[in-house]
Amino acid sequence: MFNITKLKKTMNDSEQKLHLPLLPLRDVVVFPHMVVPLFVGRSKSVNALSNAMNLDKRILLATQKNAGTDSPGEKDIYSIGTIGTVLQLLRLPDGTVKALVEGKKRAHITHFADKEKYNLVEIEPIVEPEVAEPESEAISRTVLKMFEDYAKINKNISKDLTSNILAISNVSQLADTVAAHFNFKIQDKQRLLEAVPPMERMNLLFLLMQAEIEIYKTEQRIKERVKKQMGKTQRDYYLNEQMRAIQKEMGAKDDYKSELDELQGRIKRKRMSKEAAAKVRQEFKKLKLMAPMSAEGSVVRNYIDWLISVPWFNRSKLQTDIAKAEAILEEDHYGLEKPKERILEYLAVQKLVKKIRGPILCLVGPPGVGKTSLAKSVARSTGRAFVRLSLGGVRDEAEIRGHRRTYIGAMPGKIIQSLKKAKVNNPVFCLDEVDKMSVDFRGDPSAALLEVLDPEQNFGFNDHYMDVDYDLSDILFITTANNLHGIPLPLQDRMEIIRLPGYTEHEKLQIANGFLVPKQTETNGLSKDNIQFTKNAVQAIIRRYTREAGVRNLEREIASVCRKVAREITKEDGKRFAKITGQSIQKYLGVPRFRYGQVEEKDEIGLATGLAWTHVGGELLAIETVIMPGGGKLTVTGKLGDVMQESARAALSYVRSRAHRLGLKKHFYRRVDIHVHVPEGATPKDGPSAGITMATSIVSALIKRPVRRDLAMTGEITLRGRILPIGGLKEKIIAAHRGGISQVIIPDENSKDLKEIPAKILKQVEVITASHVDDVLSRAIILLPGETLFKEEDDEIIPAGLIPQKEEAVRPFQVN
Repeated sequence: MFNITKLKKTMNDSEQKLHLPLLPLRDVVVFPHMVVPLFVGRSKSVNALSNAMNLDKRILLATQKNAGTDSPGEKDIYSIGTIGTVLQLLRLPDGTVKALVEGKKRAHITHFADKEKYNLVEIEPIVEPEVAEPESEAISRTVLKMFEDYAKINKNISKDLTSNILAISNVSQLADTVAAHFNFKIQDKQRLLEAVPPMERMNLLFLLMQAEIEIYKTEQRIKERVKKQMGKTQRDYYLNEQMRAIQKEMGAKDDYKSELDELQGRIKRKRMSKEAAAKVRQEFKKLKLMAPMSAEGSVVRNYIDWLISVPWFNRSKLQTDIAKAEAILEEDHYGLEKPKERILEYLAVQKLVKKIRGPILCLVGPPGVGKTSLAKSVARSTGRAFVRLSLGGVRDEAEIRGHRRTYIGAMPGKIIQSLKKAKVNNPVFCLDEVDKMSVDFRGDPSAALLEVLDPEQNFGFNDHYMDVDYDLSDILFITTANNLHGIPLPLQDRMEIIRLPGYTEHEKLQIANGFLVPKQTETNGLSKDNIQFTKNAVQAIIRRYTREAGVRNLEREIASVCRKVAREITKEDGKRFAKITGQSIQKYLGVPRFRYGQVEEKDEIGLATGLAWTHVGGELLAIETVIMPGGGKLTVTGKLGDVMQESARAALSYVRSRAHRLGLKKHFYRRVDIHVHVPEGATPKDGPSAGITMATSIVSALIKRPVRRDLAMTGEITLRGRILPIGGLKEKIIAAHRGGISQVIIPDENSKDLKEIPAKILKQVEVITASHVDDVLSRAIILLPGETLFKEEDDEIIPAGLIPQKEEAVRPFQVN
């Protein structure tokens, strides 16, 4: 480095005592002969520029050692800087200043004065020594040749700049000008500024240029290599590829190869079907030839991951102890004999045959009867894993069979995804709410289930994404539904339908005492020392606060009582014991919501009780009929469906055909209107099973005799008065029992279904079978003493109020 002490001896006194304002620079070094625009924002720097403009426009430009220092002191500034001239000063709207400065000559700071407005320094201008001509000529040619080569590969350097630099003959000026146009580090530029002797500066410049040009060429090679590897669809990965190429240039370890080796090891260890193994090997060969971060490479990698993640031969160890399985089923669920019996039959056959295809069961029943929880119990009793897939609202066929790999973000269907989570190929697979699937332009998911749930086809299930056959025959499929109307017939044909009827009161009582009460007691932080439910309390909740086929609302009401007791206990520091009885239950649950065991106070004319089946169980259905003076019009109200309205017409036609035997005038209907109404008009109702109830209600209103209030009936009516069989008999009789009905009339052909009804119900409800409406009317309508319902052929009795004024032509009824 040049000796500053020797330099002082060559200077006169005026040059040694120069005082100039200081402009500290961040991340820039200004060389002599260099014109640079500067943006200045610090107040002291702005004041220094203003002071220089007011005097002789000279200012010292010195670089900070640390660009992050906001208020630099003497130790924060390099001691060698450049004396500059302020050519132009422009104040910007945001308060900053744009200055155009020109470097003149190097200077050494001898004293630093930190003033309030700006920093003032005392400097000594540096005089450069003379240079020998031959030596300077040689180094200049070398530097110029190197700069010319650099300009050819760097498009940012213009031809005019190259021409101007080639025309410089002064060695010192050449070194400073070339240094200013190279992207050196600040520390390297400062070393060049501090190198006062031109030859020393040129040698240092030569070394820095050589290193910089090599780095630039390396960057260009990396960019070219990355561009060759990437197409138009890979531009998003440009930066990642550049980093990888840089690591490769530096000799860093390539992680991609190790990832491929790890993946290859997983493929070798995975046991798969022959088709899947061949597919994986084929795809892996493709992957090795692809660019690491290419889009297609990611798709292939994900596909291989899915193929080796699916359980091809992993199985659960099955439980074949039938007694143990039966104990588990009985422990988890009370009642439900049919599904339990079917599961035990399957286990018995499996124990004998060793290999049997999994059955496909469909549990159909109202909400809350335990369909999904029964599927879990089946998994526990058979020792299988349990997987649940809710199909409610599913309307895309690809949800079942997956998307083809040509689509972005494609994945396998929910069947394969669920098996991956289960990690075995023989779980209990619960397809919940199979009746709630929808259809739209994307396909019909129920059609996709035809292959999944067909024992003759599902051993070769082909997912669109996987594109290889997968064996589903070992899976025990259990589907659940509230009703069969939403399930297509071809899908029903592939499943074994098992109906789960609503629980009886006795069953609900056992479930509540054995499971619901202990569960909610524990859930709400209580114990047997804090709360006790009596039998009467649970019965009161069942009868007066819930009306459902299942036990979901029953559990909610028990939980509500437990929460209120918990609140009382916290108020009394845990010292309270609550005994919930039938009398105290109203304190916790409020006014009873339903009537139980209360029939009408008296027998009413025109009011008959029917029985209906709904997806939540059976219900009592009151049917009212009134007779009014009019013009022969039949009105049917209560939001009834087409089938139920047709039942009303059929019932009236039967009554008209029996008018003479019922003691009615032949044309009785000409001056009356008949209005049949089914209460709860906001609830849609449909079906033919209310036919005999409508006929009974109409006859009662016409002959002005009441119908027994403790009798309910169900059956479809024909024009000849025959009673046809109906469905949902068990739910209907349970509803009659729940509503306090003592007698129920059913079609004669439904007598075979009485075996499904619990014996305790049949002891309390008398079931009467009938094959003709006349039998129903004889039992349902209450007559006066000595009166008969059906008259002899030659007798004719006209009820009061129905005597016509004169004979008129017969006209048909008008139906609204």
